[in-house]
Amino acid sequence: MDSVNWPLVGATILPNVGGWVGSIYVKKNYLDWYESLKRPNWRPPNYAFPPVWTTLYSSMGYASYLVWKDGGGFDGSARLPLTFFAGQLALNWAWTPIFFGAKNIKGGLIDIILLDSAVLGTAFLFFKVNKTAGCLLLPYIAWLGLASALNYVIYRDNCAVTDKKEEQAPKK
Repeated sequence: MDSVNWPLVGATILPNVGGWVGSIYVKKNYLDWYESLKRPNWRPPNYAFPPVWTTLYSSMGYASYLVWKDGGGFDGSARLPLTFFAGQLALNWAWTPIFFGAKNIKGGLIDIILLDSAVLGTAFLFFKVNKTAGCLLLPYIAWLGLASALNYVIYRDNCAVTDKKEEQAPKK
């Protein structure tokens, strides 16, 4: 029996951890709040999100493994691309607690705009180390484009309600 490639396994699973933790916020706050928001009719069905994100997280993790392997690990040319990867992953993981946990649509929009930029930078840097790794991020970029547009439209269509709640909140 061949030995297990633990760096590959770890790199592929790691991005999913944030998704699993984030799903707690969705389950806890989803029905009572998200369903009450005005949302566009072109949004993907709710059941599409878990398999799409699992696929995207796994492919971005595999891409990071390819960059780590071909770029000499954290001490080689992979250092900067993997640093960008870690930054975009942190922004990705932060979106769900911001949007669903804090019910902060505007904060989610700001986060996802930063995330879009970070992912584009990551894909560019990955491509320089390993072309396959860079290409593996293209579906992620496409999905983020849709998610960003969805976040924007939800903010635009609900901002009067959310801004009014912020104004009425007691000042600390």
